[in-house]
Parts: sequence; C-alpha cells; structure tokens
Amino acid sequence: MLYLSELLGLPVYELSGKKIGKVVELAAVPAAPRPRIALLLVKDRKDRPPRSVSLHEITFRSAERIRLRVALELLPEFQPDEGLLLLRKDLLDQQIIDVHGRKVVRVNDLFLEERPVNRHTELLLSAVDIGFRGALRRLLIGVVPRAWLRLLENRIKPASIPWEFVDLIEPDPRRQLKLNISHRVLTKLHPADLADIMEELSPKERQAVFAALDDATVAEVLSEIKPKLRASILESLGLARAAGIIEEMEPDSAADLLADLPEETATELLQDMNREEAAELGELLEFPENSAGGLMTTDYVAIPASASVEAARNLIASLPELPDNLTTLFLVDIGGKLVGSVPLGRLIAATPKTALLELRLEPPLSLPVDSPETDVVELFDKYNLLSLPIVDPEQHLIGAVTVDDIISILRKKG
Repeated sequence: MLYLSELLGLPVYELSGKKIGKVVELAAVPAAPRPRIALLLVKDRKDRPPRSVSLHEITFRSAERIRLRVALELLPEFQPDEGLLLLRKDLLDQQIIDVHGRKVVRVNDLFLEERPVNRHTELLLSAVDIGFRGALRRLLIGVVPRAWLRLLENRIKPASIPWEFVDLIEPDPRRQLKLNISHRVLTKLHPADLADIMEELSPKERQAVFAALDDATVAEVLSEIKPKLRASILESLGLARAAGIIEEMEPDSAADLLADLPEETATELLQDMNREEAAELGELLEFPENSAGGLMTTDYVAIPASASVEAARNLIASLPELPDNLTTLFLVDIGGKLVGSVPLGRLIAATPKTALLELRLEPPLSLPVDSPETDVVELFDKYNLLSLPIVDPEQHLIGAVTVDDIISILRKKG
C-alpha cells in the first residue's frame, strides 16, 4: 500500500542518473469501482508546465526516488483535462461525503494500491485517510526517518474510508459530467441523514448536489433540513424546478416551506404548480402557523363508516401511493363528517367481515381547525396518539396532524 503523500515530492531521474524534477501531482481516470492512476506529473522548473509520465515509463521506484526509462525531452507537457481526477488538487484537503458514515469529512491522505496487470503494474485509488495518521504523515514525511514515522503511525488508530463509500463534491456542473459524478448513491441514504450532510456543505456545494438529485429525493431532504436553510436552498434551484419539488412534498411540509418564503416568491411558485395542489396549499397557508390547521396535512385516508375490514384492506392495497406516516384510517359518514378513527394495527388481527365501527378508538378524538398548538400537543401526550383528525365547524374531516409534527414542535421548544 502506498500513500499519495509519499509519492508527492519524490525526485525523478532519467535512466542515465540525471535528476529531471520531482512528482507534483497524480492524475487518475475515474472508473468503477476505483479510479486508475494514469499519469504522474513531473515538474523540472517553476516557470514551465509539468510533464506527463505514464506508469509504464517508470523503470524503478523506491521510497527515495523514481527512475524513468525515457529522457526528459521525450516527456510531453501535461495538457489539462477536466475528465481527469487530480489527486492533490481535487481530493487532498478537500471535503468529501462518507456515504457509509453518513457525514462530511476532510481528506488527509490517499491510499494507493499496486496491482500487477500483464507485464505492468496498475496503481489504483483504494481508500481515503481521514484520520490523524494521515495528517501526521504529511507533517513529518521527509522530516524524520521513514521507519520512525511508521512506528508513530502504528500507535495511532487508523481512520479511513474505502473508495466505494466516497461521494465527491464538485460544484462545477461540467466537471461533474466529465468525472461521471451522479450522486446516485446518496439517494439510498435516509432523508434525515442526507439533510445533516447538506447542512454541513457550503451553499455552492449544496446547490451542486441538489442539482444532480431527482425532485422526489430533494423534496424528502428539504422536509428534514432546518427551516432557516430551506427557503434559500429552494430559491437557488430556480422557480420552475422549485415548483416541481414542492409538488413532491407532503402538503403540511410544503405549506411550511412556502410560509418561510417572501410572499411574492410563494405566489409565483403556486402559479407554476398544478392547479389542484396549488389550491390545496393555498388553503393550508390561510391557517395560523401555531394552530391545528397550520400543523395538519391534507394527505390522509378516509373510508365510509359503514365499511368492513376487508373493504379497508382493499382500499389501502388500491392506493397508488400511501401517505407518509400512515398509521390511522378515518371513518366518515355520507356527508363527510368524522365518525371515528381506526389504527391500522387493529386491521391485522380482525376478521375480514368485521365492521370498522367496532374497531374505532374510544373516546372518539378530534380538534377544531382553529385550535391552538398547545391543545394538539396535549391530546397527543394524554392519549399517546400517532394521528389526530382535524375538523371544520360542521365536523367535516379536513385534515390530520401526525406524530412527526408533534416531535418537530417539541424539538423547537427544547
């Protein structure tokens, strides 16, 4: 195993023994599962661009020097290529996303693995050193004997990330494309973990990552991000895309986000959205933020009170998409008035012909849409609720507050 820090600065000699410069950079070809080192960049004078050295032109390498099989004048000048990953410039001391650890980390050094292929040796980018070992190595390399440095390193706990768990942060869209950075691996993370990662990035880095993610993923992440950041992130994505992202969000989260935006911006976004969804969000925005109406979502499942367990199961199975945090079915009469609530768990043990009315919660609970936030929290606490129906003055079901909304309230107060 080699380290990038050990190769940088190594003197380079011609076959004749003449010193021609030192290694200043390594260029890799992005490839799956690991980038392959294509070139060493050797600089002989400060006023000249570095020269390119391919690995098969190296005839000897030790911890002290590199010897080439070609003369200096046969080495071409390095031509910058945005499709190449420059290990020192693009990675060393830069921030990356540790997908496995679900956090942003800084690169202190890079592990390079030698692998024989036919008559040549390939050099692959194997892992990223993010610990104190890498920082110490770079500080002391060339200052103390290599054997002493190894002894010091062995006393420090290693901290590294295999390259397979690394996601690069590249703000430049052109380089993202040329380096084949898609951020697809990030979509496998829980939205809350991805939100934590996004909050650690700079605005430019966040924008670059969000630009590469699909609308549904961005919508989930925005629902988890701190409110003070959500508005600025959404505005940075542009009006057309922001409207599509809001359409993907849960109604209560979307309404909260729109409420944080300048009124003019929120109005423009609503005009760009699907008419029905915009009207629904417009109604939610009319309720005070700290009221039952301001907390509720209009994404719930209601069923006629006369239905059976079998009918309820068939209804749930037929839905193209289930609401997030679906824990309760609401029973309504023919006029849409609330009759009761049935926890989904009660459907599991009940026989298919059981009437839903036999399974409803007692006492029947609901709150008027204009109820204060404190009343909502009090009912959730008193009855250990997962969901609470919200009704209008005529007792028509118009929404529901879910337990995740209550947790958010308590976190803000904490």
